[in-house]
Amino acid sequence: MKNIISEKKTIKDAVEILDNNKSKVLIVVDKQNKLIGSITDGDIRRKILSSASLNINDSILEIVNHKSFFLKDGEFDKKNISNLVNKYKVIPVIDDSGKVVRLISDTFRYFKLGKIWSSDSIKPFVIAEIGNNHNGSFNEAIKLIDAAKESGADCAKFQMRTMTSLYSSDRKENDLGTEYTLDLLKKFQLKDEELFSCFDHCVTLGMMPLCTPWDSKSLKKLESYGMDAYKIASADFTNHTFLKEVASTGNAMIISTGMSTESEIIQTVDFLDSVSANYMLLHCNSTYPTPFKDVNLSYLNRLRDISKGPVGYSGHERDIFVPIAAVTIGAKVIEKHFTLDKNLEGNDHIVSLLPSEFERMVKGINQVSLSLGAKTERELTQGELINRENLAKSLIAKNRISKGEIITFNMVDVVSPGLGIQPNRINELVGSIAKHDFNKGDFFFESDLSKSNKKIIIPKFDRPYGVPVRYHDFEKLALMGNLNFVEFHMSYNDLKIDVNKIFKVKYKYGFSVHAPELFDEDHILDLTSNDPEYLKTSKKYLQRTINITRDIVKYFTMKNDPILIVNVGGWSKSGFLNENEKLEKYKLLKESLAEIDHNGVEIAIQTMPPFPWHFGGQSFHNLFVDPYEIAKFCKESGYKVCLDISHSMMSANFFKKDFETEFYDIIYPYVNYLHIVDAKGTDGEGIQIGKGDVNFEKINFRLNEDLPNIPFVPEVWQGHKDRGLGFWEALKFLKDTKLN
Repeated sequence: MKNIISEKKTIKDAVEILDNNKSKVLIVVDKQNKLIGSITDGDIRRKILSSASLNINDSILEIVNHKSFFLKDGEFDKKNISNLVNKYKVIPVIDDSGKVVRLISDTFRYFKLGKIWSSDSIKPFVIAEIGNNHNGSFNEAIKLIDAAKESGADCAKFQMRTMTSLYSSDRKENDLGTEYTLDLLKKFQLKDEELFSCFDHCVTLGMMPLCTPWDSKSLKKLESYGMDAYKIASADFTNHTFLKEVASTGNAMIISTGMSTESEIIQTVDFLDSVSANYMLLHCNSTYPTPFKDVNLSYLNRLRDISKGPVGYSGHERDIFVPIAAVTIGAKVIEKHFTLDKNLEGNDHIVSLLPSEFERMVKGINQVSLSLGAKTERELTQGELINRENLAKSLIAKNRISKGEIITFNMVDVVSPGLGIQPNRINELVGSIAKHDFNKGDFFFESDLSKSNKKIIIPKFDRPYGVPVRYHDFEKLALMGNLNFVEFHMSYNDLKIDVNKIFKVKYKYGFSVHAPELFDEDHILDLTSNDPEYLKTSKKYLQRTINITRDIVKYFTMKNDPILIVNVGGWSKSGFLNENEKLEKYKLLKESLAEIDHNGVEIAIQTMPPFPWHFGGQSFHNLFVDPYEIAKFCKESGYKVCLDISHSMMSANFFKKDFETEFYDIIYPYVNYLHIVDAKGTDGEGIQIGKGDVNFEKINFRLNEDLPNIPFVPEVWQGHKDRGLGFWEALKFLKDTKLN
């Protein structure tokens, strides 16, 4: 959102953004996108003129208005938005946690369609235009609705006409085309009660019913039914009397612009604005079928400028590619005719899509809309961060460097992997003073560039706590933090090492083990595989991990059996499994675990995200994602879970549930271990605590109340780098946010 600015920016940054901002208003948010206040062009000028000490490079927090006007999500529809927008220019809309979910401004309109979709949605709203393609058969109409749902449509749309009031009764005045059209309409009309039953069926399937009223009598009938929104045909685009009548219902209007000139579009937009209509315009060419050369998708941009709001596309051309292309230009609603047979009588069937075609179109629309992203500063994705570490290069010590030495060019080398700071920062490093001793091959990290040399203070907790470690660094990290235990993140190569060569003494703290996911020959552990050989290999690898865990016990001080965190599998590569397939997977898992000897080890099955990053790319995860399924499995099997807060936050986002209450409430009775870490969206895992979507003040309160003795580690991705700096920062944040 171009009117939003981070609290970390300077006054200079705000001035530069406002120079290119028509509304001259900025909304200031914190790192969690929570509203702090607003800044206007006038605020900056007044503050600078009134304060001699204020500098252009100072933080914008020096000039922010903390009492800025805002609206609560779900409440603002009741208010007079037009007057408020005229007064405030830009109005932030916040959710219950204070996060800004959208902006309402005088430069771009917000559009809400019923209760299920708004122009803020990432995914476009896809309408299956059934119209009269049922050819007058109620049963065919129901089949079309079912097929539209299966094909991925969000909405099934019909048409309603009162023929006696809409058309002239004098057939002599009609030309041949009109006469043919009238005959079809009379022949293929559904009865009112049949049409209402179609709407009811849509609602039952979780689809939005939509209808085009062609006259006032039809509108009144639809109002009495209780429609949430209306589609207005191109034929009524210049019918201002009727548009006013529809606008007066207060419902959303989607209006096609086919057969209209630009001057007519501008005139109608002015009229709709004057009656405070909640509307969206659809670009449309009313030719059946429309030649590709006449589609003119580029006009979507012009239509958006004219209406100052989101736009969509209603297509009458053949095939599926134009609607997909429309999404790339910003179409937020797509309407396409839908049929079960293109050879049926009626002129709409030939320009309609079959279910298989419609399904391919929806799939393309969803993929393209997700890939478009947002017009914001480029950030590395989680997949890129993983590959950046594996494939990129970084700066290392070319030779031994003693603390206090000045670092020179000949002391620094560039090598892979990308564990340390990037090579482009070598000039920042050269000339600085070494803060500690470096051995040959040691990586340089961000802290080596910092001018400060603060001592790390690691807090203590009332509950058991540790950090993730490998064999080579566990002693150093454990001593730095005075930890209760360490969590060994095993690789498949670690399982080949004799533990008696690693451990020489008995340590005064405990341990847990995170079982590997990846084993030899690209084998990803899956205790639910339908392939007998693959399943057999997975069970063999997990048994080996358990045996090694038991071997390690004698070297550590353990009050209870060590916990083994396991990602048990259940992923798929091409899409999510259906309910029956998931039930079979859970059944296979119970059978697999029953065949494995895990005496002396306490299993903690890790909760999973919907889109995990596996070696080689992203997958779809099916098990231990849904909280109700997790609770059911644990209750029936007796197993417990490692609540990975990052994974489950992403699942909560995916299911649109509140993680800190609704999601957590369902599964906390079955938790025996915690991975505490942040997340963004549905696939941004391993984020530093406090940098993502999790409300830690809220979740820490719940953890203290419900799970006071459950052990945890800060599972921050790459937190072990730079002498565990990521872990120590995470622990400090958790202590500051009241985790006991």
